[in-house]
This record gives sequence, structure tokens and C-alpha cells, in this order.
Amino acid sequence: MKRRLALATTVVIAGLAIATSLSLSPLPDRLPPAAEGDLTPRFVDREGELLSVTYENRWNLNDRVPLDDVPEVLKEAFVTAEDKRFYRHHGVDWAARLHAVWTNVSSLRPVRGASTITEQVVRMIHPRPRTLWSRWVEGFDAMRLERKFEKDEILDFYLNQVPYARMRRGVKQAAREYFDRDLDTLTPKESLALAVLVRSPSRLDLKKGTEAIEKPVRTLALRLQERGVLSPHELERIEATPLAVTSAEIEIDAAHFIARIPGDEAEVVTTLDGSLQSKAQQLLDRQIASLSQRGVDDGAVLVVDHETDEILAWVNGGGFNQKAGGQIDMVEVPRQPGSTLKPFVYALALERGWTPATVLEDEPIAEAVGTGLHSFRNYSRHYYGPIRLREALGNSLNVPAIKTVQFTGRGELFELLRDLGVSSLTEHPDFYGDGLALGNGEITLFELVSAYAVLARGGIRRPLRFARDERTSGGERVLSPETASLIADILSDPQARALEFGRSSVLNLPLQTAVKTGTSNDYRDAWTVGFTHRYTVGVWMGNLDRKPMHEVTGSIGPALVFRALLAELHRNREGKPLYFSRKLRQVAICRESGALPGESCPRAMEWFRPGTEPHASCPLHSGGAPASTQREVKIAQPSPGLYLALDPRIPDDLERFALEVEGLPQGARVEWWIDDALFAESNEERGRALWPLTRGRHVAKALVARSETDVPTWIGPVGFRVK
Repeated sequence: MKRRLALATTVVIAGLAIATSLSLSPLPDRLPPAAEGDLTPRFVDREGELLSVTYENRWNLNDRVPLDDVPEVLKEAFVTAEDKRFYRHHGVDWAARLHAVWTNVSSLRPVRGASTITEQVVRMIHPRPRTLWSRWVEGFDAMRLERKFEKDEILDFYLNQVPYARMRRGVKQAAREYFDRDLDTLTPKESLALAVLVRSPSRLDLKKGTEAIEKPVRTLALRLQERGVLSPHELERIEATPLAVTSAEIEIDAAHFIARIPGDEAEVVTTLDGSLQSKAQQLLDRQIASLSQRGVDDGAVLVVDHETDEILAWVNGGGFNQKAGGQIDMVEVPRQPGSTLKPFVYALALERGWTPATVLEDEPIAEAVGTGLHSFRNYSRHYYGPIRLREALGNSLNVPAIKTVQFTGRGELFELLRDLGVSSLTEHPDFYGDGLALGNGEITLFELVSAYAVLARGGIRRPLRFARDERTSGGERVLSPETASLIADILSDPQARALEFGRSSVLNLPLQTAVKTGTSNDYRDAWTVGFTHRYTVGVWMGNLDRKPMHEVTGSIGPALVFRALLAELHRNREGKPLYFSRKLRQVAICRESGALPGESCPRAMEWFRPGTEPHASCPLHSGGAPASTQREVKIAQPSPGLYLALDPRIPDDLERFALEVEGLPQGARVEWWIDDALFAESNEERGRALWPLTRGRHVAKALVARSETDVPTWIGPVGFRVK
């Protein structure tokens, strides 16, 4: 019988040993173990300031603190509370286990556990169901762990990985979560609270109240006084001083920027300047608030160092969590850019042989759009007649821009914008028509700033950088250095914009700055974008729901934020001029004709690419007539196939339609014929005559005499319809 019992015992022990051996888990080679699965990184700005905190990784990889830097009171509090014989046992405290079993049996319910710190570390590395078998196996794993690692290594891991509420791990994260303090600034009572919290992070959570933790903290304090860790005076202060919970907050709002960065490391050092980010947020929010009565709710700012290609600020008005719609990143939402695209229209023309002295005719024009008619007007509704390209761009005139894109081709402009990095224009160029030059498509602030950075670099395109360790290439040339220099020179010339913006414009800055504003149809978007020798800045204002603002233009809204940001960027920094190609030559020209000046010409100095300088003398002030005045004469209104509709709000007998001819020389005479009957004679500019609308199909033609002695010629016919 004894032999059978001994054999059975041996079999049970062997089976238990085998089962235990099979249940043991492999130990890691280091503490903490190598990261497993996807890593959610922490992001910091270029100076190491925190931009985001993540608690989604399995291990606390960002907020670890070496054991030597953990305050002694905090270490003693944990050892006393969790494992007072930590430095004497070999992984399992058998005396504590037996005492726990006796206490639980006596109480007829689980009252206390006896897991050592080492066993808790095993449980963190290899989570198991909370069963008696798990407790048995964890003891052997703990003994194996202590044979592989030193006590201080195990305690270091424990203090940096012990779990708290809301996915916080380690004492550093807990100190920030509950007290917004670093470990070395914690009071003794706060240190004791962190040690007590790990027993039941959810039940004792300080964010839910501090009453439940007061008694266990006092009990732990008494034990630490008995061990000589706390003095009687410290114990008295702990009992008398209540815990004060303070929530930690990240001051720098950079959620949208961070969302653009793929992270495969524990910590990503971004290009963002946290101080500038906060300043830009304040400036933008303040300006939006000041314009709220004019219907402005939203805005965005992007700041780039175009020398290093680093993004320094990426701001949305109101921040990520502070307002409705804050989760929408307006830096990347396509909006109509208005006149901010005009510099690229003229850049393309300069590449094709035009110069800043090229003369364009600024006059009202209308174009057929399908069976309708679209009129292009300047913002001020004023027209300047013949005007040089420099002034046409500087004053942001619409009509010359349309004539320029008609010279370059809308398809060619579309391709240039693609080369500059604009991908939001997804339709065929004909969908946008010549209005593409005036910004009737939609692009993002990110794309616009990237395109202006190309001008700032002298025509080189390089991708913008989000992280400091991103590599940059040599870039791709999109525009010649001479063209980029000329556009920048025009945009930074206060005299060039004086006609429309005045001589004391908000765009006149103390440091040479190439700047352009833009306003979309019905004041739905207002922009200011530009660059100095080092920085490119873009500001947008509008409304997420595309609701129109109340006459807020680029120079009224975003321009003030733009100015303030440039002042901040160049504070205590040496100012330099913009990049300028040495190949450009300065030549005296006639201010009105752009040709070589005569004695009676008003003079100006202009820059030219080699080979594009004017060679002919001014024809305006020498008795001659410029050849460009002999233009094609044609009917401007109505356009072929035009479809007109009577307005039901206006009596039919009062409705009129303007018949117009373009290309007329001064002194010309026009006879208008409608349906082969003479309707009116006109010697007005553009041969204008007002025709009373009559329902039906009609044919218009005009008999034009260029001068008193000229033989009249017919132009037309043009068919149109009135409904």
C-alpha cells in the first residue's frame, strides 16, 4: 500500500513538474522586451517639447525614468506597499503566500494577495487568466526571472511599466496624469498615493475623488515611519494636507500636423517649432474673433522654412478640440485661391518670352461660356488701359491675367500647377476655362504654400519635411531662376501695387517680402501668401460650411496675421534680400510703352533676362503709333449661340442687352443691325448700344468704320436666342 502511494505521489509530482515545465513562458532577453506589433510613437517639436502623448503601446517607451533618478521615498513606498522582502527573496515570498492563504481561508473570501514585485513583472510580460494554476506557474517564472536579471533591473522595469487607470503606465506618466508634476517635485503624500493606486487603479482613481485613498495612504505612511523612511514631521504633514489633483494638458495644439507623419519609432522629432505654433494659434484665433461680426469663423496658417524645407507651424483656427469642426484640417481642404495663382500665370508668360515691361490692355472683356456669357472685371471695377505686366501683377488686375492665360494656354498653366505640386485640380483644364488664372479651381493651403516656396527657392521644387530626420533631395527645377526672381521682385515692389492697394498698404513690410492676396467669389475665401529670404507663410480665412463672409478680403483678414507672423519669425534675426538671379539686367524704359525711352518719355528702370531687352524706341512719345493698336475687331456681345432669358422681376419693355464690339480704335463708328434691320448707330468706346430684349431667335451684325475716311466693313453675323 505504501509503495502504491509512493508511486502515485511520484507520478503526481512528475506530472505536476512536466505540466509546470510546459506552462513556463520564455523569458525576454531584456527589460522591457522588444516592442511587439505596431508602434504608436510620441511626437516632439524640434526642441524636444512634447506635441503628443500616446498610451496605446504595450510598453511605456517614452516616459521611462532610470531607477537612480526615482526619489528614494517613492521607491521605498512601493517596496513597502507591494513587497517588503523584495531584496531578500528569490522571486517568491513564501512566508507572505502562506500568510495570505491563511487570511483568505479565515475570512472565507479573498482578502489579500501575496504577489511579489517580481511576480507582478512576470504577469506584465506574460498575462495569464487569474487562476490558482497561473499563480503557481508565475512563481516559477519569477524565480527564473531573478536568476536572469538583477533586482534593480526588475524594480526599474516595474516602476516604469506598472499599470494605472486610462492606459497610463509607470510612475512618471502617473505623476503627470494626477499631479502634472515631475517625479522629483512630488510631495511625500503624492509619492505614497502613486504606490497605493496600483492596488486598484480603477477603484482608487484620483480623478474620481481622493476620499477613498486617504486611509490606505495614512496606513502606508505609518509603516514608512516605523522603518525610518519618514520623520514624524513628514507624517504629520501627510495626515494634515489633502491631495490636490491637477490634470496635465499638452499646451501645443498640433494634432492635424502629427496626423500627417508616419511613425515607426518610439519618439519622432518633428520639424515643428512649438513656440511659433502656439504664437500662430494665438494670432489666428485673435484675428478670427475680431472679424466674427463680419462672418468669419475659420482659418488656417502654414509656415515653412524654404531653405531647409521644414514645416514650422501648421495651425487651424480654434484648435483641434476647441470648436465644432475642429477635426477638419483646413490646411488640406481645397478652396478657391482667387488671385494667389496669378503669379504663376505671369511666370509662364515670362518663360515664353514676355518681360515685366510687356504692355497689356486692361479693359472690360466678356467670354462665351457654353450658351452663356461671362464678364471679367477688375476688383475695383476700374480699368487702366495699356499697362505693363509689372503693374498688372502688382495690382492683381483680372483682365490682364485673363489675356495672359490666353497667350500661354490654360492647359499649359494647368501643367505648370501640377509641376508645382498642385494635385487638387482634378478636372480637365477646359472645365476651369480661362478663369483658372483667377483661381476658380480649388487647391489647398498646403499646395499653395508649397508652390510659393518654389518661387522663393529660385524655381526649385522640393517636398516639405515633417520630421527632422527626413532626407531631402536636390530638388527639381520647375521655373528658371530669372523668372522666379522677376516674379518675386514684382510681388515685393510697393510701387507696382500702388494703383489698387495704395502707397501705404498693409502689404508694405519693413523686410523685402514677396506677398500676394486673394479673394474668391462672394468672399468665401480670403488669402495672404508670400515669402522672405528664409520663410514662406500662407494664411487662409473663411468658413467650413462655405458661407460667404461680409466683404472680407485677403488684405483685410489674413494680411494682418501674415504681418505679425513675419515679425515673429524675423525677431532678432538679420534681414536679407530675396533671391535674385545675377543674369538679370536693368534697363531704362518708357513707363507707358515699355520700350526704350525718348527724351519726352516718363522713365522707369526694369529688369530683363538677357536677350529680352527692348530694342525699339518708344512709339507713343515720338509721333508714331504702336503696332499693337491694330487689333482684330470683332463682336464681343452677343457671343455665338448665346442664350438670354427675360428677368420676370423686370417689366419686359424695360429690359436691355448691351451690344458691344472689341478691338475698336479711337474714333470708330458702328452701325448695329438686328435681323437685317438697322437698329442703332454708335461712336462710343466698344461701340456700345442697348437693345430691347425680344423673345425668339435673332442675328446681330455690325458695320464698322475705323475712321472718318475708312471704308465700312461688316463683322458678324452672330446668332443668339432670347427666351
